[in-house]
Amino acid sequence: MAPKYIQVKQEILSWIHSSKLQPQSQLPSEHEMSEQFAVSRQTVRQALGELVQEGWLFRMQGKGTFVATRDRKQPEDPRTIGVVTTYISDYIFPSIVQGIESKLSRQGYKLLLSSTGNDPEQERQCLEMLLSQPLSGIIIEPTKSGERNPNLNYYLTVENRQIPYLMINARYEEMDAPCLRVDDEKGGFLAAEHLIKLGHRRLAGFFKTDDMQGILRMKGFVAAHRKYGVTLHPNAVTTYRTEEKNELPLQRASELLAMEAGERPTGWVTYNDELAVRLLDIVRSAGLSIPNDLSLVGFDDSFLATATEIKLTTIRHPKEELGLRAADTMLSMIEEKGYREEDRQWIIPPELIVRESTGPAPGNVG
Repeated sequence: MAPKYIQVKQEILSWIHSSKLQPQSQLPSEHEMSEQFAVSRQTVRQALGELVQEGWLFRMQGKGTFVATRDRKQPEDPRTIGVVTTYISDYIFPSIVQGIESKLSRQGYKLLLSSTGNDPEQERQCLEMLLSQPLSGIIIEPTKSGERNPNLNYYLTVENRQIPYLMINARYEEMDAPCLRVDDEKGGFLAAEHLIKLGHRRLAGFFKTDDMQGILRMKGFVAAHRKYGVTLHPNAVTTYRTEEKNELPLQRASELLAMEAGERPTGWVTYNDELAVRLLDIVRSAGLSIPNDLSLVGFDDSFLATATEIKLTTIRHPKEELGLRAADTMLSMIEEKGYREEDRQWIIPPELIVRESTGPAPGNVG
């Protein structure tokens, strides 16, 4: 555990980063804070001293301690971009980061990378860390964008400090930041349409709905059924949250596979390739084959889509392209002190990649 004065220091910093304490506002007295934190006044004094030395606070003789303005601690040209994604080292994220880095490094910028693990508390910690650094801008993938944003005050602090920022893959509905993303709704539509055109009339969908990507993919999946007049059975859609992704969809897949052949869904659309690959094992263990007994569609066209013996039909996510465009947009925001209206919502058309995991519905071959 960190020393007590460090804990006090970090708490005061969180007040500043969340705008609980505004620039020029006065802190409580050392006596009041020592009681609030249940520590000695010397501990409080040590924490305040470091914050003053680092430029977060300043003292006025006979009046007290106050929050410094941004100009007191920010250099004119930090040349550093904060990049926050839900994950960094796996799945599609290395390609996104590579696209961002390749462009920004050529322009003399450094990246400050962090990830949230799709956990709002970790997102808060990332934002606090970034707000403690001199930054030129922030590129961020929202955490659980399908739910209420508990870190709104930190984003408002970013705006109040006039730090350029943009979101990738999704956007919190309450924030008006520029956003670069794939058309997830259209992607979900294309996946279901592909199976319907192959003759499948009993489809199942698996969607993670604590982020907007999953919500929109599910919306497109439902829309395809409506367009083609295909009945969507109430128990055909499985929704789950990040914390449930390793168990709930697999459990539901096993239940679907245990149904009678005439009732079992013959085409599955999954939230992403990662889940699709895991479901392959469930299908094999049920003694069924892909695509003869069941067709499977992933999403993202990640490296996993071609890593198994059965190559996945999937929806392409423009990973590196999105990273490059994010870097370009960020540079425009920094250099032009704003962003172009066309960059407010840059939506990339999805592309269906057909491989071995989909085929005609059983009984429709020929």
